[in-house]
Amino acid sequence: MWAQRAIRLDARPRGVHLVTREVLDALPEVGGIAVGMLNVFIQHTSASLALNENASPDVRRDLDAWLDDAVREAAPYWTHVHEGPDDMPAHVKSIIVGPSLMIPIAGGRPALGTWQGIYLLEHRDHGGARHLMLTAWGEDA
Repeated sequence: MWAQRAIRLDARPRGVHLVTREVLDALPEVGGIAVGMLNVFIQHTSASLALNENASPDVRRDLDAWLDDAVREAAPYWTHVHEGPDDMPAHVKSIIVGPSLMIPIAGGRPALGTWQGIYLLEHRDHGGARHLMLTAWGEDA
């Protein structure tokens, strides 16, 4: 069994945003998979995806703060600056974090840990809507 869907996430401000429910609601076919995989892929180069703790908002703030400190805007070595001071740092952050997630499916549910959630990391001040490609496959339940 295979299922694939392209979805659009509304624009969000720079930061780390929990999108687990939006992803799973968009691909109800996951519920029909006994054993399989879910791939979540973002079709952008200035935002990324991650799995992390979904309970404390402090985790989201700390991740965002660390990325902003590790990849600074207005660094003297940036040459790709015509799209704004947040653009090139956003590209670097997206490489560090990554564009996709592979999540096992077990018994019709993503096999996420108790405190794990799917996050969109928006690295631009005004990144706009983001597009994800969701692909699930496996044995029928």
